Amino acid sequence: MLMVFLLIWRNKIKWCGSPLFYNQGSAGGIIAFRYTKLVHATKNFSEKLGGGGFGSVYKGVLSDSKTTIAVKKLDGAQQGEKQFRAEVSSIGLIQHINLVKLVGFCCEGDHRLLVYEHMLNGSLDGHLFKKSNNVDAVVLNWNTRYQISLGIARGLSYLHQSCRECIIHCDIKPENILVDAAFVPKVADFGLAAFVGRDFSRILTSFRGTIGYLAPEWLSGVAITPKVDVYGFGMVLLEIISGRRNSSPEISHSTESSSNSYQHHEYFPVQAIKKLHEGDVKSLMDTQLHGDFNLEEAERVCKVASWCIQDSEFDRPTMSEVVRVLEGLQEIDIPPMPRLLAAMMEQSDAATSM
Repeated sequence: MLMVFLLIWRNKIKWCGSPLFYNQGSAGGIIAFRYTKLVHATKNFSEKLGGGGFGSVYKGVLSDSKTTIAVKKLDGAQQGEKQFRAEVSSIGLIQHINLVKLVGFCCEGDHRLLVYEHMLNGSLDGHLFKKSNNVDAVVLNWNTRYQISLGIARGLSYLHQSCRECIIHCDIKPENILVDAAFVPKVADFGLAAFVGRDFSRILTSFRGTIGYLAPEWLSGVAITPKVDVYGFGMVLLEIISGRRNSSPEISHSTESSSNSYQHHEYFPVQAIKKLHEGDVKSLMDTQLHGDFNLEEAERVCKVASWCIQDSEFDRPTMSEVVRVLEGLQEIDIPPMPRLLAAMMEQSDAATSM
């Protein structure tokens, strides 16, 4: 049975049907691991770090170097292979401080695994939406949140504009942002990534990202551009500001019965742009910050986020423009309320007045 063979040619990973040759010593390249070695490194996949739509991630240690790794074990034969090909070809040769580093892979029989550098602090969602049973998660201070926002923007800008081919991540969300020991963010999970040749501006794909981070054009079925990542990034920025899911209800701390424990909830992106127009960004901030944040930076982040989630892709900034704004090198105006969000606001107001 033929297995997939990786051929590195012209700085791009190519695939062809040939036996897989293992090379565990090429300098600067990714490593082809044998399955038995990864079984041993992960203690038979006993310590699960997390999971996604295509597989689970396990912690491991390479016995020869004592290097801690994160091994992603892909599920599903056909879908897993698509994920595998996309992920390896997307980031195998890309090096950037804000993109997760692919150490190696395994393609042996039905086994398909991806080996990454291990991120000590896990994914961003674990810190933003801290769960009571996650004792290791810390409340991120404002400076850390701002630097994480800037780092994600730099990583996406690199993917969109500095690679040989433009790479659209297609699934930007807190679960796909890892943070290292120093809380430097790393964009991860390139399984849905799409390539756009430099001679083209759009690409058709059957994949969809995650509900809550999907740009409106996903739903219309048109060919996508890097602006779908810009939209997802905007949604993530709003969650970094508030410390909660954009669509989650706010819990009331009243002593009333549990049936009344949830207050009427306004979709947070609607609330954010409305408060931005009213000059009241302060009320949007995560209460766990206890008021300790830079208001100018908070307003800047809120403006950027609001521009990023505009209905039309043409109204959204590029990620390089986002980087310049977050670095304080470029000013932006207060954006309009997107039509879709305005419609939601009208429906919410109507329901409240009934």
